[in-house]
Amino acid sequence: MKKKLLSLLLTGTMVAAMLAGCGGSGNDSAATNAPADTGAESTDNTAASADNAAASTDNAAAGGDETLTVWCWDPAFNLNAMYEAEKVYQKDHPNFKLNVVETPWEDIQTKITTAATSNDLSTLPDILLMQDNAFQKNVISFPSAFLDITGSGVDYSSFAAGKTAYSVVGGKNYGVPFDNGAVVGCYRTDMLEQAGLTVADFTDITWDQYIENGKKVLEATGKPLISMQAGECDLIMMMMQSAGSSLFNEDGTANIVNNDTLKIVMETYKALKDSGVLVEVNSWDEYVGSFVSGDVAGTINGCWIMASIQTAADQSGKWAITNMPSLVGASGATNYSNNGGSSWAVTANCKNTDLAFDFLKSTFAGSTELYDNILPSGALATWAPAGDSDAYGIPNEFFGGDAVSAKIVEFSTKVPSNITGVYYYEARDAVATAITNYISGSDIATELNTAESTVNFNMGK
Repeated sequence: MKKKLLSLLLTGTMVAAMLAGCGGSGNDSAATNAPADTGAESTDNTAASADNAAASTDNAAAGGDETLTVWCWDPAFNLNAMYEAEKVYQKDHPNFKLNVVETPWEDIQTKITTAATSNDLSTLPDILLMQDNAFQKNVISFPSAFLDITGSGVDYSSFAAGKTAYSVVGGKNYGVPFDNGAVVGCYRTDMLEQAGLTVADFTDITWDQYIENGKKVLEATGKPLISMQAGECDLIMMMMQSAGSSLFNEDGTANIVNNDTLKIVMETYKALKDSGVLVEVNSWDEYVGSFVSGDVAGTINGCWIMASIQTAADQSGKWAITNMPSLVGASGATNYSNNGGSSWAVTANCKNTDLAFDFLKSTFAGSTELYDNILPSGALATWAPAGDSDAYGIPNEFFGGDAVSAKIVEFSTKVPSNITGVYYYEARDAVATAITNYISGSDIATELNTAESTVNFNMGK
């Protein structure tokens, strides 16, 4: 999420370049979604504001006011989206008000844990934003803190299934999907041309084809095709989800040792690195710098990475996007995945659940106008109808005049679901270590056994 934060800070630049003519402004990371972990205010001040916000919600409910308190982070992205949603909802509900409290994600997580473990949910707001990869963990760990909103009237069939799945526990919906983290392959078309290739040569391909194309680019330009941060697991997780594979089974047990897709992913990653098509760097700044400076010919990440790409204004018109490669030999392999993003949750402390449900149903799950209004800030929808609006069809000159917003929404509808569970981040870390050791020459079976044992230890098994 550190990555999302960096990109989010760069989103203002993204907006001007990416969505010219649509309005403008700029996310778990360059990650828009990529892409959201920011906190301009101090933790103490945020805590005080959040406590006051909860108190004001009690008073509002007592007086019959149509007021909801919301916690979320990043003023330019998430808070802006909520303010725009308020405006849309007020057209039919003039007395409606939002009390939006800027709260860094780390603080939201801490406050959820504190409230649930102390059995005092009164400190929570009506609605809060939660990172997708932490959603199942929180609902499973603190089931009394969140409301089942399956029957809220939200039409979940209008959202990308892979996105919705992040906030589903026990077959019930606990969240309303928000920002889009669909994976895109981004390429410098001028560098591809030197190798006799176009972006079409990277569309609907396999990783084997990707490596062969990458070798051509490396030979023609002397530049690797892609970079990744050493010791991180982002690309591994994107590859796995593209085939609908997870590090956990539905019953919550670890799915590492006998995970055939994970083995294919690890072998593919090693082949990318051994071929020279992929180069590893030491930090997130070096990763972003590698493609912004032209040291590599492209990148694959959540669509929020486009914010960072567009900081290189002199490269406008020299980039194009398409889908990601698919795994060879993996059951259920597709060219689509997700990395990053967040969803809205209604807490058990909500004083007016009917109002909260209707607000979310009418805005984030029902308003093309809202998504048109927040598109300039880089907030791409996973609500499929938004992709059909005129705003999403506006050509993006930076990316060769392509209507990239509509394309990304289409990608998101094809992303397979995966299981995150309670120990997702621990499992990611264990697998990242396994891959590092495997690349250095260790046996893959040994590393997978060690990774699963580490996860089981963390789970107390």
